[in-house]
Amino acid sequence: MRRTSSSYYFSTLKHFQQPNSISRRHSSLAEQIKKCSRLAELEYVYACSIKSGANQDAFLTNQFITACSTFSHIDYAVLAFNQMETPNVFVYNAMIKGLVHCGYPDRALECYINMLRAKVFPTSYTFSSLIRACTLLFALGFGEAVHGQIWRNGLDSHVYVQTAMIDFYSNVCGTKEARRVFDEMLERDAFAWTTMISAYVRAGDMNSAVILFQTIPESNTTTWNTMIDGYARLGDVESAELLFNQIPSRDIISWTIMINCYSQNKKYREALVVFKEMLAHGVKPDGVTITTIISSCAHLGTLELGKDIHLYVMQNRFDLDVFIGSALIDMYAKCGALDRSLLVFFKLSDKNLFCWNSIIEGLATHGYAEEALIMFRKMEEEKIKPNGVTFISLLSACTHAGFVEEGRKRFLSMTKDYFISPEVEHYGCMVDLLSKAGLLEEALALIRSMNLKPNSVIWGALLGGCKLHRNLTIGQVAVDELMVLEPNNTGYYHLLVDMFAEVNRWEEVSKIWATMKGLGVEKRCPGSSWIEMDSRIHQFAASDNSHTACAEIYLLLSELDGQLKLAGYVPDLGST
Repeated sequence: MRRTSSSYYFSTLKHFQQPNSISRRHSSLAEQIKKCSRLAELEYVYACSIKSGANQDAFLTNQFITACSTFSHIDYAVLAFNQMETPNVFVYNAMIKGLVHCGYPDRALECYINMLRAKVFPTSYTFSSLIRACTLLFALGFGEAVHGQIWRNGLDSHVYVQTAMIDFYSNVCGTKEARRVFDEMLERDAFAWTTMISAYVRAGDMNSAVILFQTIPESNTTTWNTMIDGYARLGDVESAELLFNQIPSRDIISWTIMINCYSQNKKYREALVVFKEMLAHGVKPDGVTITTIISSCAHLGTLELGKDIHLYVMQNRFDLDVFIGSALIDMYAKCGALDRSLLVFFKLSDKNLFCWNSIIEGLATHGYAEEALIMFRKMEEEKIKPNGVTFISLLSACTHAGFVEEGRKRFLSMTKDYFISPEVEHYGCMVDLLSKAGLLEEALALIRSMNLKPNSVIWGALLGGCKLHRNLTIGQVAVDELMVLEPNNTGYYHLLVDMFAEVNRWEEVSKIWATMKGLGVEKRCPGSSWIEMDSRIHQFAASDNSHTACAEIYLLLSELDGQLKLAGYVPDLGST
């Protein structure tokens, strides 16, 4: 038993030294259990109950098991339960619920079987926890047996029991069985309606979800949130926006879902706008919201805004957990502030795989290949098992630094030591590494040995290496593949033109230009860039005239162009 303050022990013990009745003692113990804020205190109270014989009291044991579940120490609860000679239904209910809550649904089902053998009859609360256990285990047969027990005990009219069955069937069987239970309900509350709508949303059947949503007698914020989340999952941003703007009352979940919706669909600026609107409405974000917003700042490269969010996290005493921590590490690295990224990383008390991946990727992106490899070795020493993302960062680091042998070693280690099957991204890194090193035949052999179909990125990496090392033979092979995969991508055509022009093969150059003209190939998706000034993001694209300061921008560009020409600068129009 762990130690705690002696004052607490003496104050508790004093109650048992006074000549009180048994009921007074039990009442005092129950109050002490409710006041326990630490596990050590709970242990001592239970020790006192054993000494006074109160551990056979069903009410006190019920209270103790519930408190143990709150502290996620189910072993103490099991010990107390096993010491009871004749536990009643309330004790069984507490034990089953505690086992489910602490992640032992299989043991909860065993406890229920023992309960029936002891001829203790279940209540509606028993079945709520049992159904949840069956859902977690995807135990269809046991769940159907429990459903039969519900009918046998006449509890099929209880709304929350039937709602739990809707959730069970929708997770294990699908929406058909869940809808049957829903239609058989004589009475439905808002939670039952929302659970059925959520079942359709989870199945991706938004049409059925909409029909049900439109017929619900009285919807609440949770119902609206479920619908918005459904559209967000499907990437239907417009429908999500429409519902978000119509929702009568928004809670923290509403705002977070909409921010996530924008972020997941790469509308990072819109996510930041909604976040600022949320703060203006006086709604305090939670850790999930903060993590998403930091990620949006990372994708936009808005360092100053990212710093402001970090300051907000510190001022509002958010727990700097692995989720917020890894998001901050990634954000600072992507925004070019690698020193801040490292500072956050080393200050984190707990680091999970995401934190290690973020810092390794940051080091690799900034060209610190050796440091990235050293960090990986430290990660191995900490017994953190890498995943596919880790090796993408490591192979990228080797590519930037030209560490061919190290790259080969890591690529083999991924499958041999960690049993991670290479994905297209891993092959892309290796092809890029070998191609830049001039090992074009090896790169082509690797592509042809792939179990996966090589994409345009892989063939593009090979083509880039061919241009660098002037290998027209393999370059032609790469271009032939790329013309099938992306016939309208001008970049590859231009690259091939440059390669033939460099060796004065003008006939081939003319043929390629003729092919491009015949296909009507043009650059349909121009690249864009953005800059952050005074906490505002300005985005630009080639030949863009949409910016409010467009006239001033082009005037300045014209002046700069003139100054460059006066300085003798001549652009290299033949390069890519």
